[in-house]
Parts: sequence; structure tokens; C-alpha cells
Amino acid sequence: MRRLGTALLITALLLLGAPAAPAHSAPDGFTATEVSFTGNGGVVLHGTVLTPAAAPPAGTTRRPGIVMLEGAGNRGRSYLRPEAEAYARHGIVTLFYDKRSVGYSLLHRDYSVLADDALAGIRLLRDRPDVDPARLGLWALSEGAFVAPIAANRSTDVTFLITVGAVGTTVAAQTAWAYGTYLRHAGVRGSMPRIMQTTAVRATIAMGLFAEAGFDPVPAWQQVRQPVLAQWGQLDRDSVPRRSSELIGAALDHGGNTRHTIRVVAGTNHNLHRTAHDGFDRLPVLPADYADYETAWIADPPYDAAMVGAVLADEPAVPVVTGSTWAYFGVALAMVGAFAGYLLAGVGRRIRGGVRGRSSRAARWLVALAPVTVAGTCVVMLFLLATAAKVPGPVILGRPLVWLALQLLAVATVAAAVGVAATWRHRGGLGPAERIRLGLLTAGGALFVVWAVQWGLLLP
Repeated sequence: MRRLGTALLITALLLLGAPAAPAHSAPDGFTATEVSFTGNGGVVLHGTVLTPAAAPPAGTTRRPGIVMLEGAGNRGRSYLRPEAEAYARHGIVTLFYDKRSVGYSLLHRDYSVLADDALAGIRLLRDRPDVDPARLGLWALSEGAFVAPIAANRSTDVTFLITVGAVGTTVAAQTAWAYGTYLRHAGVRGSMPRIMQTTAVRATIAMGLFAEAGFDPVPAWQQVRQPVLAQWGQLDRDSVPRRSSELIGAALDHGGNTRHTIRVVAGTNHNLHRTAHDGFDRLPVLPADYADYETAWIADPPYDAAMVGAVLADEPAVPVVTGSTWAYFGVALAMVGAFAGYLLAGVGRRIRGGVRGRSSRAARWLVALAPVTVAGTCVVMLFLLATAAKVPGPVILGRPLVWLALQLLAVATVAAAVGVAATWRHRGGLGPAERIRLGLLTAGGALFVVWAVQWGLLLP
């Protein structure tokens, strides 16, 4: 019974955030402690607390503390370790942890749930004797900055917010903007960037493949009362930095929060790292003075709103991605139905003699080319969506090579459709069944033209 009681006690301590492993000194002058704590819904989260090994400043036994929130995806706590170590070297107790995998995925995420997880981390640091609860805050990167203001609005235990690459637009608008930014950087011109930013984004939303697409962070920012240090890299290519800084600053002003600083860090990318390619890379290299400014700010947040650092350049307008996509799906479904009807009609009857010569070749080409073009377009779009439009491949004549090939296939398909339509128009020598069958194929060809225009395949 004693062993059972000891085991239950240890389990309870783990769930409450007790260290899961003994602390050990790291070679860089701080102590690393592995911890576990309980987030929303009883999910156990695992993280690391870094504590400066040196004694705290004279006259105090406690230090500032921050809980670090990861950006989009689930890379694991090691992704933020360089930042965490930088803060620990500056005398700040830092918790960084593995994001939950239960209830968070590419197709499902809930920022409210993630905010509860963040507050569980705050409680873990608050209860440590070496952390000053009056200087305990959240540090949030990119998607984590959607979560941080929600958490801050739920608890006075959060005494400040520091964000990096926060987004002020809806998630869908920011994603669409970034697609255009990366495609233009790759040399892509013409219809494809616009299609990616509008049609493709709307389609993924309609199919339920875009989690939190319509989330608007502005209302949460309007309610934040804690001091805020919102930072963007001057070469941020992901977060719509200029527009986001304006929206978040205005939201804080609207809520009466004057204790905020908008800071732009020269020569850095989306996550404030150094960049060798104008912000379009993600080097794991921090600037030499990383966390200097933030540490001073935590020690003495200003009482007045301020803008400091570099100036953000003008940027392309944020795309409008709202609107119905049923017209796109309706055309696609009708097209598939027409081609399927043509094929089923051929299978369902004995062929006594079909369309011969030129019309027969046009029909065969149309039936072969249309499905290949449609399927190829879907595959290419899904690949670009999965890679955030950052890997378009070789670009020729302002188009990714694979997109150029699809456009040529679309032109060939239209040519075949024209041939079928000409045959159907002069259908006097065809039997009734073949007329109906050819009429279905003609309709399918016409619908393909509409679909190809919708998806930019027949546009420059």
C-alpha cells in the first residue's frame, strides 16, 4: 500500500507540473529542468525550464519569467530552444514546451484550447520560488500570437506580452498574402498567384481543409490591458508585417492600452533570425544582440505607446478571400457528371457503329485530356498549398514548369472540345442514342472551358 500511495503521489505531482527529471546544469551557464504540466482537457504537456545558473541581482531572489508559444505546426520544443537559451542567458526563467498533438493538427486547431495550455505553463512558473509573479509573461511567435492575447485576457497572472511576427489580419487573408509574396519572389507571374490567393484558398475553406481560416485576432487584442511588445522583422515575408502592425496597434489603442511598443528589427526575417536571402529563408541564427532589447523592456515597460526600430516597406494589398465557392464546385460536378454520362452510355449499349473519323478522334482526345488536366491541376494545387507556395519548382516564361504544362494541356483539351462540338452540331448522320451521348460530351467540353477559366488555366 505504501508503494501504491507513493506512486499516486508522484503521479499527482507530475500532473501538477512537478519536474519530470532532475535539474542539470547546461554548458552555457543555465540550468535545464524537464517538466510536465496539465493543459486543456487533461492533456499532459512536456517542456523544459531554463534557469540562469548565476545568482539573481542583489536585493532579490526572484527573476522574470516567460512562457514561450510556438508558431504554426508542431515542430517540438527544440525549435524554440535557441530563443529560450538567449533569454535564460539574460537572466530570465524560460519555459518552452511541446505543443499538444491531441486536438491540434493540420485540419483542426482551436486557439482557445491552446490559450488554456499557455496559462497552465504560466501557473507552473508562477509557483516556482525563483520566479517573480509580477514579471511573468508570454512570448509568442507567429501563430502563437493568435493565442497569447486570448490567454492574457483570461488571467491577470500574465503581466506582459512579447510577440514576434504577429498577424493582424484573418488567418486566410494572411495565408493568401504570403502565397503571393513567395510566388512573386520565385518569379511567378500571370494568373497563378491570383488563383492561389483566391480560388485555391476559398476551395480549401469550403472543403473544410483550412483550420481557423476566418479567425480574426483584432477583437482579442482590443481587450488586452497588459504591456505589449509587438515585434516584426523588417524582412518578414509571412505575417503581412506593415498591415498587421497597424491593425494590432490600432486595436490596442481602441481598447485604451497605451503601454505598447511596436518594434521593427532591421535585417531579420519572420522569426527575428538573421537572413541570407532577403527574409525568404529560415536560418537558425540569432542576431548577436538577440533579447537585449526585450530584457530591458521587461524590466521597465514604457507607459506610452511607441514605435521603434526600422521602417517597414510598403507591401502588396491583402487579398480578399471571402465569397462563395459553390459556383466552382457546381461547374466541376456538372462537368464530371457529363463525362461520366458519356462513358456510361457507351458501356450500357452495344456499339453498332459510332462516330467515325475526325469526330471520333476528337472525342477520344477530349475524354483522355480533360481528366488528366483536372487531376493534374488538383495535385499541383494541393502540393502548393501543402508547401505554402514556397516550392513552385522551375519557372519558365513566368510560370512554374508544371503549371505551363497544365496550361498547354488545357488548350489541347479545348481544341478537342471544339472538334466534338462541331461534330455534334452537324449530327444529322448520327442515331438518337449517339446524338445524346455526343451531346453529353459536348456539354462536358463546354463546362471544362468554364472550369479552366475559373482556375486560370486559360488565362495569361
